Amino acid sequence: MQWRNIFGWAAVALTTIFACFWGFWGSIENFHEGWYFSSFWMNVGLMFIQYLLFALLLMALGSVSIFFPRIGALVYLAAAVALPLFFIRTSAATLMLALPLAITGILMWFGRPTPRKRALFTVLCVPLVVIVGFAVEPAIKVANRYDDGNYGARLVEGNGVRLCWAPEGPGWPTQSSDLKEASWENARRICANLNEDGTSLADTPQNIWRLPTLDEAVRSSVHHGTNAGGVWDSVTHAPVYREAPDKESPLWKVHSPVIYWWTSTVVNDSMAYRIVYNGGAQVLPKKMRMGDLGFRAVKEVH
Repeated sequence: MQWRNIFGWAAVALTTIFACFWGFWGSIENFHEGWYFSSFWMNVGLMFIQYLLFALLLMALGSVSIFFPRIGALVYLAAAVALPLFFIRTSAATLMLALPLAITGILMWFGRPTPRKRALFTVLCVPLVVIVGFAVEPAIKVANRYDDGNYGARLVEGNGVRLCWAPEGPGWPTQSSDLKEASWENARRICANLNEDGTSLADTPQNIWRLPTLDEAVRSSVHHGTNAGGVWDSVTHAPVYREAPDKESPLWKVHSPVIYWWTSTVVNDSMAYRIVYNGGAQVLPKKMRMGDLGFRAVKEVH
């Protein structure tokens, strides 16, 4: 019947659209916050397990549903119930995940897309083109990042700023396991307690090291080892760069999950700015703690 074909293709279209959306998101985020292992295969594993999994599951489920529509429909409906009930208990999850899955499941239960080969091609190839298309540019960018392998204390000067940045260690934690207590207040306290060479913590504040200001972080940002020409626009409350900075030496560690740093610049008693490796700046609650949110202490050099 014609209406079954229409319902079936509507289900195929919804599956393809959402697989494309999650494929696009996964491709971008994989190279923005992921791809930090030194092992190529660990990076590939993380990409498929964490960033492209939902897109791939939708592609697989859509493919199965084309040939076994009732089985596929039941899986769609089960996922629509399970996601907000057991995994992501938010209204956004219901609206963006559960509702589309439920609608697709109902359409697939009654629908029969024909020809099936064309439907299969659509649900598999269109998302794949989106994934590859949006992954090419960031993949090239990540592959060409500058890393000199020096994670000790670094003197970074230029663009009106001259600061020594702390070596890897308590003043510059680079692994997620080191960031469980890295709220803004704790980061500020750790910086204040760093010893002269930045390799250990004293029991009392030494006040040698500190968090960089947002303006200092922006002005110190680099692109391929040279200053990116960043300035903080106090009118638009946004940084502007001559060249977009990246997660590179001498400031950032390429093989680290950390992509955000706290700055000392505050908005009010509960909010402070963080800087992103690509030069962006956002306001966060000071109590925020994340596995990719760290800090790097600085001190003046005379």
